[in-house]
Amino acid sequence: MAGGQERILRRRIKSVESTKKITRAMELIAATRVVKAQERANAARPYSEEITNVVLDLVRNGAGREHPLLRDNPEATTAAFIVVTSDRGLCGAYNSAVIRMAERAMVDAAAEGRSTSLIVIGKKAQTYFRFRGYDIDAAFLGITDQPTYEQAREIGATVIDRYTQGDLASVDIAYQRFISAGSQQPVLRRFLPLSVETTESAEGSADIEYEPSPEGILSEILPRFVESRIYSALLDASASEHANRQRAMKAATDNAGELITKLARIMNRARQDAITTEIMEIVGGAEALKADEGSAEDLLVDHLAPLHLFPHHLDPLDHDPTEHRALR
Repeated sequence: MAGGQERILRRRIKSVESTKKITRAMELIAATRVVKAQERANAARPYSEEITNVVLDLVRNGAGREHPLLRDNPEATTAAFIVVTSDRGLCGAYNSAVIRMAERAMVDAAAEGRSTSLIVIGKKAQTYFRFRGYDIDAAFLGITDQPTYEQAREIGATVIDRYTQGDLASVDIAYQRFISAGSQQPVLRRFLPLSVETTESAEGSADIEYEPSPEGILSEILPRFVESRIYSALLDASASEHANRQRAMKAATDNAGELITKLARIMNRARQDAITTEIMEIVGGAEALKADEGSAEDLLVDHLAPLHLFPHHLDPLDHDPTEHRALR
C-alpha cells in the first residue's frame, strides 16, 4: 500500500514539474513581448500626439464645428460598444475585468431605453457574449497580439460610417490601459462623438496657414484621428495582456514550486512510515522465531521419552536377558 502511494506521489511530482517548466517558459515569453509592445506604443505615440495637436488647432480656429464626428446625434437610440480582449487565456483577470465593465455599461444603456451594438475584438469577448445571447455586429480575431494600423482602420470603419449617418448615439471603447509593467487599469472611454478641448491656449496657431481650407483638412484628418485612437487602445491592450500573462505565469510557477515541496514532504513521510512498518515486522518475526525455538526442544524431549520404556513393553517370551543387558 505504501509503495503504491509513493508511486502515485512520484508521478504527480513529475507532472507538476513539467507544468512548472511550461509556465516558466510562458512567463519569459510574455516578459519579452511586454517590452516589444511598449516599444510599439512609444513608436506610435508621436504620430498620435501630432495629429491631436493639429485637430485641436483647427477646432480652436473655428473649423469643423458641424462636422459629423464632432456633433451629437440626438435622434439616434443605439449605443455602440467596442470591447477589446485577448484571443488566448492564461492572463489572469485581464479579460474578465474588461468584459464585466463593458457589460455593466451595456446594462445601464439598456436601462436608459437605448439599444446596444456590440463590436468585439478578441476571441474571449466573442465567446463570452455569444454564450450569453448578445447580438454581435462585428468580430475581429487574431489582432490583439501584434495590432497594426491597418487593423485599427478596419475597426474604425465599422463605426465611423454608421455614426456619420446618424445611426449611433455614441461609441464607447472598453480596454485595459497600460500604465506600467506592474500596473494596468480597465477603462471605458467615449469614442464618438469626439471630445476636443478648446479651452487650452491657442499659442502659435496664428502662424499656421492651412491650404486649401481648415474645414477641408479637418474632414480628412478626423477619420485618421479616430483610427489613431483605436490604434493607441489596441497597443495599450496588447501590452496589458502580455503584462497580465507574465504575472499570471509567475504566480503559477511559484505555486507549482510550493506544491512540489509539499508533495515531496508527503512522499518522504509515506516512505518513512513504510520503512518503520517493515522494521516492526522484522522485529516481530525475530521475536516469534525466538519463542518458537524453546517450544520445539520441549516437543523433541517429549517425543523421545517413551524410548526409555521400550524394554518393559517387550513380550516376555521374546525377552532375552543378554539383549536386555546390552541395552543397559
